Amino acid sequence: MMIMTEFTAPTIADIRAAAARIAPHARVTPVLGSRELDDRAGAKLFFKCEHLQRGGAFKFRGACNAVWSLSDDEASRGVVTHSSGNHGAALALAAATRGIPAHIVVPEGAVAAKLANIERAGGILHRCAATLAAREETCAKVQQETGATLVHPYADARVMAGQGTIVLELVQQVPDLDAIVVPIGGGGLASGCASALRGLASGARLIGAEPAGADDAYQSLRQGVRVTDVVPHTVCDGLRATIGVPNFALLSEHHVEVITANDDATLAAMRLVWAELKQTIEPSSAVALAALLAQRKRFAGKRVGLVLSGGNVDLDAIPFDGAT
Repeated sequence: MMIMTEFTAPTIADIRAAAARIAPHARVTPVLGSRELDDRAGAKLFFKCEHLQRGGAFKFRGACNAVWSLSDDEASRGVVTHSSGNHGAALALAAATRGIPAHIVVPEGAVAAKLANIERAGGILHRCAATLAAREETCAKVQQETGATLVHPYADARVMAGQGTIVLELVQQVPDLDAIVVPIGGGGLASGCASALRGLASGARLIGAEPAGADDAYQSLRQGVRVTDVVPHTVCDGLRATIGVPNFALLSEHHVEVITANDDATLAAMRLVWAELKQTIEPSSAVALAALLAQRKRFAGKRVGLVLSGGNVDLDAIPFDGAT
């Protein structure tokens, strides 16, 4: 079992403090739009481009906030996490901004491009079997050996607060949104964004978008109990995590709804974003657009923000026939 600190939900004050803390390191990402995609959706869409964040994903925000929240004594012993890719790379990058070690436990079968990002950022890789139990066991071992502080990928208030800074930026960039759609895996992004929206007293509704083949959050929120027996089968490798305990509690409290999309629809949405926005995003990002397009009627005529959460595509998996 990993060693975790007691959880206290982030407040709007925590999220504002996180924004100030990460400002010297994180990018303010742009918002893009497309008339073609608006026409397809029957709504006005605003794409928050977190795939252009440092490390190629929104995860840098939460990791950076966690790293710079540590005392000097804690920081000197480094940080540790388990991650299939984006959070691991983000934590390694964030640790490098403070000059401390980052130990990243990675499961077998992780996307090669994401592992390369972790190593490029200076992360120390620790490999384990592709099960949550193996991840947690290896993390606990590294903690015991190094004294490193655990920065959980999503069940960490510091991480959630950092992710919530996306909403602070987006509502300034685009006022009067009716809804914000975010991908949901473990729930760190959704938890932070929901907390920010409540704290801002925004009229925008937060909607989670989840792969149909990994719909534990959807099932959990519908049933009112955390569902943990879903075996994920989806191309969205960044969204295979089971929703965290504090994340489920927060999303339930904030009445967040989840919409699912199948992989074919998600890949079609990814192709649309590549073609119309000229932006390289990964399937875990495209599920937000896929979910919206699956329920056009409910979003008709609305102003909707969509978080493009990451762009770390495994280019070796794309058949560039004839490329040299």
